[in-house]
Amino acid sequence: MNRYLAQRVGFLALTAISLMVVIPVVLVIAVIIVKGFGAISWVFLSGMPQDGMKAGGIFPAIVGTLLLTFGTAVIAIPVGVGGTIYLAEYARDTWLTRCIRLAIVNLAGIPSIVYGLFGLGLFVLFLKMGTSIVAGSLTLAIMTLPVIISTAEEALRAVPMEFRTVSASLGGTRWQGIRNIILPQALPGIITGIILGLLRAAGETAPILFTVAAFYLPRLPQSPFDQTMSLPYHLYVISTQVPGMPEKMQYGTALVLLSMVLSMNVIATVIRSIFRRRRQW
Repeated sequence: MNRYLAQRVGFLALTAISLMVVIPVVLVIAVIIVKGFGAISWVFLSGMPQDGMKAGGIFPAIVGTLLLTFGTAVIAIPVGVGGTIYLAEYARDTWLTRCIRLAIVNLAGIPSIVYGLFGLGLFVLFLKMGTSIVAGSLTLAIMTLPVIISTAEEALRAVPMEFRTVSASLGGTRWQGIRNIILPQALPGIITGIILGLLRAAGETAPILFTVAAFYLPRLPQSPFDQTMSLPYHLYVISTQVPGMPEKMQYGTALVLLSMVLSMNVIATVIRSIFRRRRQW
């Protein structure tokens, strides 16, 4: 009887802890929706900021966020997936590869502001890219690479060894086995790592603060070497630096950013589910 009682107490404790985590998140989302929904309109979403950002819309910030996320994906996905394939499928287990994996794990825990200072020193000043979309995308890509590589490597290693053995026994090269068998089976996990990295990049403020973000820029960027506004930095500015800012615009901006992040998550979940149903193990 004591065994079942302990099991029930443990279950109740885990349920209570889960509710302690979930309820505050739900409340925060509810407050943002209630206070920000009134600001959502076509003018707000498609207009340029006016009157020192106290009026008008946030269209440049939305476009800037999408451009930075796209630039990060273009740079980080090929490098991250390619590096993962090498580490998981080609590299031998030596002290060098162990050091590389340890470095990747440590880089995933570095505060984002450190990446911002690194991007400022390397891309903005040393390589003379200036504060630009290219510099911001490169900085965000470097920040997201550890997440992508770690998650994707776990996904590749989770594919049973029998798939590799059968591919080799049928006369296929190692790359043919990876391309046609291993990667399709590991794709759900790889997509998860990519989305986690891109979601972090889309919501970061510190790295773009030093490399790309503009305080007030009521126009769209004309080239990859222009500055741009961004929703996270725009939200920070209107919440802390602009006196007399209407509260609904602050919460409206937060709601738009939250909606973009959640939309990316939903799309990734659907894609991951489709590939997971095709998995053969």
